[in-house]
Amino acid sequence: MRTQSVGQIGVCSWSLQAAGPRDLAEKVTALGLDKVQLGLTPHRDDPGAWDGVREILAEAGIRIVSGMYSTVGEDYTTPETIRRTGGVVRDEHWEENLRLAMATAATAKAMGLSYVNAHAGFLPHDPETPQYEKLCLRVVALAKVFGDNGVTLLLETGQETAQSLLAFLGEMKKRGVESVAVNFDPANMILYDMDNPIEALRLLVPHVRQVHVKDARRTTVKGQWGEEVVVGTGEVDWIAFVRILAEADFDGGFIFEREAGENRLGDIAQGIRALTAAMKAVGE
Repeated sequence: MRTQSVGQIGVCSWSLQAAGPRDLAEKVTALGLDKVQLGLTPHRDDPGAWDGVREILAEAGIRIVSGMYSTVGEDYTTPETIRRTGGVVRDEHWEENLRLAMATAATAKAMGLSYVNAHAGFLPHDPETPQYEKLCLRVVALAKVFGDNGVTLLLETGQETAQSLLAFLGEMKKRGVESVAVNFDPANMILYDMDNPIEALRLLVPHVRQVHVKDARRTTVKGQWGEEVVVGTGEVDWIAFVRILAEADFDGGFIFEREAGENRLGDIAQGIRALTAAMKAVGE
């Protein structure tokens, strides 16, 4: 069992609503962190990587540990709209998203990154459908683009059950694709009302290379979003979460992602305290 430590904690650049690379560096430093996952494309109102960001962060002692690739045409208004528009599902945006992947992969390589996250889109449950084959071919194409640049594509959890994602990873392996793994986001499982995050992590942990630290409460109205909340105040059992990773000898990043709230720094700081307490409890 590998002890999980504060040194593994980082933060998503887009969560900090930074005005530029120096503002980002100041906010990461204010949290007492030295690791960041950098949006390499526009993501949730974040402009993506800025000129000189790597050098400015390095001057502040901050390391970019992974990137984020976002696709065009996504609509997060409701779970149903993102089901229709998410990831690389829509035909009319595929060529543009592939070009964007090529540019993102080149940026990741230039920054020396090993991992880039992406939402592929809702995986069809039935592998016999044409939609399943289409998404397989598109993820294979993305994985090749990133793999050719020495980057592993991390599929983010939440838009399908853990079992469906596990089966999809098995399909990728059958097709000779090795440069695909998982970024595990426990809150997404709750926000999408898709799965139990702890049971899902147990199933997927051999494939997990990075986790997003985010918390949520499940919706009481089918078809509506759950509520994202401060880490430690939602439904994720953080002690169980950390223990599963520790028992799997996980050595990746615990990357805080906060996409709601008006006090991002304060919320993330509170969450860091909750996660640190869980790490301590598991390590005792």
